[in-house]
Amino acid sequence: MKTSIALIGFMGTGKTAAGRRLAEKLGKEYLELDDIIERKAGRSIPEIFRSEGEIGFREREIGATAEIAGRKNAVIACGGGIVLNKINIDRLRGECVIVCLTASPAVILKRTSADKDGRPLLAVPDRVRQIKELLDFRRPFYVRAADFKINTSRRTVETVVARIIEKLKEHESNR
Repeated sequence: MKTSIALIGFMGTGKTAAGRRLAEKLGKEYLELDDIIERKAGRSIPEIFRSEGEIGFREREIGATAEIAGRKNAVIACGGGIVLNKINIDRLRGECVIVCLTASPAVILKRTSADKDGRPLLAVPDRVRQIKELLDFRRPFYVRAADFKINTSRRTVETVVARIIEKLKEHESNR
């Protein structure tokens, strides 16, 4: 039986907020993949993007995923682009139930607007268009990777967590 949960989904869908609360509620370790990447690199995500580009960042993401994918009893909040490399999902799938959090482009824009500098892929003039284009491109990857998905657009963190727990129980009973 899988003992860990990996939260995937686009930036601003609530992976961090829901992940922390879910780990607390289930008594599991909480791991933030981007924090692990930053700690190992000794630099912030935006600095990694500036110096190494997206390809350099994705290589670091693969390494960090390999390091933590087998952890037991953890909730792992993954970066939005983790699904772009199938090896990441294959590694997570070994020990994790993979939950995709979704939200509408308008909600994502609202949730990410305060953090312009920390979102390298949204450092563009037309953020709405960029969000829609990235979402359209990534959606099939999220769908393929997820055991189930939860829309967070009109839900509080507590409601999202309760829904994840409910879906985890359903998922386990269907195995």
